Amino acid sequence: MDFDDTEELGSGARGRQAKLAKSMKAKNKMANQVQITAEQLLREAKERELEVQAAPPKQKISSMAELRDFQLRKRKEYEDNIRKNRTSLHNWIKYAAFEEDQGELFKARSVYERALDVDYRSPSLWIKYAEMEMKHKQVNHARNIFDRAVSILPRVNQFWYKYAYMEEMLGNVAGARQVFERFMEWEPDEQAWHSYINFELRYKELDRARYIYERFVLVHPEPKNWIKYAKFEERNGYLASARQVFERGVEFYGNENPDARLLIEFARFEERQKEHERARFIYRFALDNLPKSEQADIYKAYTVHEKKYGDRGAIESVVISKRRIKYEAELEDNPLNYDAWFDYIRLAEEELASTGQVDDVRRIYERAIACLPPLEEKQHWRRYIYLWIYYALFEELVAGDIPRTREVYQTCLTVLPHKKFTFAKIWLLFAKFEIRQRDVTAARRLLGQALGRCPKERLFRGYIELEIQLREFDRCRRLYEKFLEFSPENCQTWMRFAEFETVLGDLDRARAIYRLAVGQPRLDLPELLWKGFIDFEIEAEEFAKARSLYRELLERTQHVKVWLSFASFEEAHGDGADAARQIYSEADAAMRFGRDPQQRLTLLEAWLEFEKRQAGGDDPDAVDRDPRVRRVAGLMPERATRRRRTDDGGWEEFEELLFPDEQQQPNLRLLSLARRWRRRQQGDGVDLDDDDDDD
Repeated sequence: MDFDDTEELGSGARGRQAKLAKSMKAKNKMANQVQITAEQLLREAKERELEVQAAPPKQKISSMAELRDFQLRKRKEYEDNIRKNRTSLHNWIKYAAFEEDQGELFKARSVYERALDVDYRSPSLWIKYAEMEMKHKQVNHARNIFDRAVSILPRVNQFWYKYAYMEEMLGNVAGARQVFERFMEWEPDEQAWHSYINFELRYKELDRARYIYERFVLVHPEPKNWIKYAKFEERNGYLASARQVFERGVEFYGNENPDARLLIEFARFEERQKEHERARFIYRFALDNLPKSEQADIYKAYTVHEKKYGDRGAIESVVISKRRIKYEAELEDNPLNYDAWFDYIRLAEEELASTGQVDDVRRIYERAIACLPPLEEKQHWRRYIYLWIYYALFEELVAGDIPRTREVYQTCLTVLPHKKFTFAKIWLLFAKFEIRQRDVTAARRLLGQALGRCPKERLFRGYIELEIQLREFDRCRRLYEKFLEFSPENCQTWMRFAEFETVLGDLDRARAIYRLAVGQPRLDLPELLWKGFIDFEIEAEEFAKARSLYRELLERTQHVKVWLSFASFEEAHGDGADAARQIYSEADAAMRFGRDPQQRLTLLEAWLEFEKRQAGGDDPDAVDRDPRVRRVAGLMPERATRRRRTDDGGWEEFEELLFPDEQQQPNLRLLSLARRWRRRQQGDGVDLDDDDDDD
């Protein structure tokens, strides 16, 4: 059969296998009721022992010749393996183990020695060699091996540990101690020293352990080792020695580089000995010498100590000191954090009650005011200026230093850039301070200087209030005049000036001030000014003048609130309901065909409520029968929903008020609007009488 025939047969077999696999596909893919897991299959296979492995044959040696032949054959195999790979320690160790099993210790030693000639730096080889000698109780051989190992590889700690452990197990304590001493000459790591110390403690040799600790802390002078040494002394009852160890540790690090952990443990030791003053002194020493970054743990431990054994004053002192460090850190990162300065100053003032150190608070204030804002913009100075204010109040009220308070105010006024902006509160506080010192002339001179350099509304008001309190009314009048020259559009100032004259009883002067005020071309709150003028005339019972003011105001504006106020005035102080009804009628005529239907709706609703009240609001039947109520109700509009085109081309719905009288006379409405437009073009005001004619 050639190659081609074989290929055809193979392809045919593969085709038959594919057809068989296709026909064997599961048609029902639903889950079976009984599920069989892989674990179950493995367990059943184990129970049935389907995979039985034949045990290796056992070889029995029945004669010495066969044994010699077996040993020779095995030695030849090991020698061949070593010859193939001389550096593989695994082959050497297996070879030595074989000789050991055969009881040939001499040959096993020879193998180990040959292996050490190949690689003497392998710790495992030395350990295997020594363990073989110890297993067969060849102690001197084991000592010889360990001596050679520690001489050749003294930095391998495992040799020393094994060597010392062997001597200790043999009961040779002196020999084990000698091994440790030889080990310590190499200044090993901390674990080796602890092993030596624990060895001495097992035999109650406290003096030797103390001597080892003395050498240990000199070789490894870490804080934890000083602490372990001190706790060793404390644990064995040598309290004086423990304190001395802590003191030596602190002296070792010195004042320039103290360790927080060592100091905390020292303080806790004193706390355990009920020496609380010593503990406090240690904590204070740590806070004075440690850097700020390492003081958190000290403060925490100090606070816990004071909460346990201190009084209230001591606890507050610790908390204040901790907060002081926190603020110092914040201000070191950002000196312009004025909120942190305020908190720091408040803390210092709280501490002042117990310490009485005024200079410390002043020093903080001086540091704070030295941090000027970077830009000459008022928004950056709003928080900063309060540092000066608090400083001045502190000097006046707490320190009681009047000259220094005046100096603080003067320096603050020197620092402020008055050409760009100023703070009226500083000028006013300085003036009030001078008043408290009974120097009225200095206060007036100061406020006059402020108005000359940087006039502000608050400065004028403060100066006027000061003069009112001093009963200098002529000065108040002059200040009001200057104030109005500075800001003639300020309605509040006009009203305050008029109220001032009213209180003094000069009504003519007050009326003249109001008249001047309403005649100003520009006013910030004209409606408030007119209301004040009208209320002034009403309070003076000059109702005719008040009515005249209403008419004058209506010539300027036709706002619904003015009409409603006028109607209320006529109802209360005029001819009663008929006069008020006449005002409502005039207002409705003026607002008819107007641009703001909502104002007319508001007027009609108020008019309707007025008529209902006049008709007897408690009797609904009388109200419904009243012809005036029905007449006003007939003027109320209907609400209609309209559509209009928006700017983007769509449509939107809106609500429109349809008044009955406007629907009946659309042409008259158009004519009225045309006349109003013509009069505005000519510069004439709208005449109410003409509107009545149109109606």
